[in-house]
Amino acid sequence: MNSPTTSGIVAGRLNEQQLADNFSDLHAPLDPHEASVAADRCYFCHDAPCVTACPTDIDIPLFIRQIATGQPEGAAKTILSQNILGGMCARVCPTETLCEQACVREEAEGKPVIIGQLQRFATDTLMAQGIHPFAREGNTGKRVAVVGAGPSGLACAHRLAMRGHDVVIYEASTKAGGLNEFGIAAYKSTDDFAAKEVDWLLKIGGITIETGKALGQGLNLSDLTSEFDAVFLSIGLGGVNDLAASGADKIGVTDAVDFISLLRQTDDLKTLPIGRNVVVIGGGMTAVDAAVQSKLLGAENVTIAYRRGRDRMAASEFEQDLATSKGVRILYNLQPVAFHGNGSVVEVEFEYTADTPTGLQGTGETMRIPADQVFKAIGQTLETSEQLKIERGKIAVTGAGRTSVGGVWAGGDCALGGEDLTVTAVAEGRDAAEDIHQTLMGKA
Repeated sequence: MNSPTTSGIVAGRLNEQQLADNFSDLHAPLDPHEASVAADRCYFCHDAPCVTACPTDIDIPLFIRQIATGQPEGAAKTILSQNILGGMCARVCPTETLCEQACVREEAEGKPVIIGQLQRFATDTLMAQGIHPFAREGNTGKRVAVVGAGPSGLACAHRLAMRGHDVVIYEASTKAGGLNEFGIAAYKSTDDFAAKEVDWLLKIGGITIETGKALGQGLNLSDLTSEFDAVFLSIGLGGVNDLAASGADKIGVTDAVDFISLLRQTDDLKTLPIGRNVVVIGGGMTAVDAAVQSKLLGAENVTIAYRRGRDRMAASEFEQDLATSKGVRILYNLQPVAFHGNGSVVEVEFEYTADTPTGLQGTGETMRIPADQVFKAIGQTLETSEQLKIERGKIAVTGAGRTSVGGVWAGGDCALGGEDLTVTAVAEGRDAAEDIHQTLMGKA
């Protein structure tokens, strides 16, 4: 991260109250009456399309009926039995493109049941009581290593512990949580919720977390497979794609993931330096999170530049609209070709692009945007030297996460599979755990 003394990048652009207001909950939690009213809008469909749209297959009509009948704790157990990180997913899951988009109310009225907020109401109610609704089965004597304490690794570890296995999670950072802790916008997960959810999850017992350890940093796959009965890899994507543009090494050009991580871990937002003119390059959730939070920190002009059209952006329309509502400008069909400035970046030169039958092509027409700070949000890459089959830059898996190495499973962002979403990672970790359990018990 840049020093506050870097020209144009300074800390304390806003006062403490302004920052507190800007980084408050994106959606205020429902109170019991609001939850009851919202639950009453559900038709409790028999063949509910919202369930099909949920990557973790939560019985949504059931948990909403439980809320409607005054049983939020029962609703929470319904949710958590399928998605043990249901509290975080209620905050960050793109429900507007999943369960809520599939809601029959959305089809009929353009206003779906607020499934995500109802899920948060139920899970928050149970967690606030300190209740962990699951108990371990009899100890199997089997030990499983989980490498990576992100959503997929945590979901896998919890399900394995519930099945009676002992689990050791190895985490490279100083905290568990993965992207939930380090990579999600602060206004989506307030009050240190990610850490509290991890502490709550560990109440199942049978799980030990060792931080500061990763593949290639004190661990290797052959030793793990020798020491443990099974291994699950949820190592995420640690590398960052490079920009094919000159001057990308200038002061002020940094990775968006590092910026978001620093913001999430800072104790005082007033100390976090931000530019006056910020440009974010990319089209996914990371780009939107970096751009919106730059604006919330006090940047005057924030621009997202994406190389393709609006319909190709990985960030949902809701997220794009959220960004623009906060004052972020989004420009489409622009790719960076050069970063200009004497040492420090002062502007970014972009070339207009066009989608053609042979792929994305530059048009030759260029434009420049002033920038004293640039965040790259152009995707991350897998970092591992282990002898695993790799396809399209990720660990190749079959079935419920089985890799090319016997006794090793993988899930989450590092594995070739579904969308890079917290909820998808949870589903992959849960399903891999069940497959590991069946294998270890000789039932596979």
